[in-house]
Amino acid sequence: MSREDSKKKLKDFGLTLVKQAEGGQNPFMDVPIRALSNIVFNQKSKTITLGDKSSKRYFFNVAHVRKFVQTVEAAATAKEMIGENKHLSLRQTFYRMRRTIPGTDIDIVDEQEESNKAIEDLELITGLSREELHINANKNGSVAGKVVIEDKGDVIDWSKLGSGGWAIPSNVEEIKFKKVSAKFVIYMEKAAMWERLHEDRLWDKMDCIIMASQGQATRGIRRLLERLHHEYKLPVYVLVDGDPWGAYIYSVLKYGSISLAHISEKLAIPGVRFLGLSAEDVTKYGLQKHKIKFQPVDIARIKQVRKYAWFKDNKAWQNQFDLWEKFGGKVELDALVNKGISFVSETYIPDKIRKKEWIE
Repeated sequence: MSREDSKKKLKDFGLTLVKQAEGGQNPFMDVPIRALSNIVFNQKSKTITLGDKSSKRYFFNVAHVRKFVQTVEAAATAKEMIGENKHLSLRQTFYRMRRTIPGTDIDIVDEQEESNKAIEDLELITGLSREELHINANKNGSVAGKVVIEDKGDVIDWSKLGSGGWAIPSNVEEIKFKKVSAKFVIYMEKAAMWERLHEDRLWDKMDCIIMASQGQATRGIRRLLERLHHEYKLPVYVLVDGDPWGAYIYSVLKYGSISLAHISEKLAIPGVRFLGLSAEDVTKYGLQKHKIKFQPVDIARIKQVRKYAWFKDNKAWQNQFDLWEKFGGKVELDALVNKGISFVSETYIPDKIRKKEWIE
């Protein structure tokens, strides 16, 4: 959406509240409910989507007024940034919104969590993404491969950026792909594993793109993966630890997440494949001695994840959950270096892709 379109949406949002007040109404905003009770798994698209339930938030309501004012302040801040064509981080936006209401000792926001939630509510109300509101999160990812892009006028070659690779920004909407020479993308949850594969130049040897975050993928990473998959038809393989948390990371990339169900069409990648570490890999590569015993929270997580609509009828995944429960522990992807420093890039990944030993 263009800057002018974004500004118009924010202006319309404000005018609606003004007209309500001028008409003698108690000003209110309709906020879609972002909770499991309002989440729908679309069997056709295989993505998590937001249902049609919403709640009204009124200005003249003691229980609502604080969040009402915070959302309006978030809209004003976003309109200011769009107008000046500038961006702020989530943290900077918090400080921009944090001011004392005249004649009181009350701040509009006390903690960043409050401004973050106000921004999320604004996304739901206006249909504008955080990126379209000119609000960015911290950078938290690296990528390398035979890809050339243009970012704000700068031409960047992902294959020629040294040991650090290209730092993936929060907002990748305006990035233009000038050249993409790759057969697939490998995403991993750990920067350390990415560094291992990058030093081995796996992206060059296998003609692929390697991408990593530090834990759960950020929105910028998810959007970049979705764009490469959608625009260039590149398969996306996920490389994570052998535990229910790794399964959840895969799940979020493939089906979307509850908190961002309203923009699943921009983030979810139904064609994602789980490359590992699978329960079978633990036995195949003799990794049993590297087992980290499950804690109650891990066991509870397995029971929760296996009941998800997109997992409960999937025999391959139900088998994984059974095997993990029986094993009673997890194994980290990093344990594979016990087989050799470059075992992951020279043997594990090439063999699994060649033999099609992934899970969908």
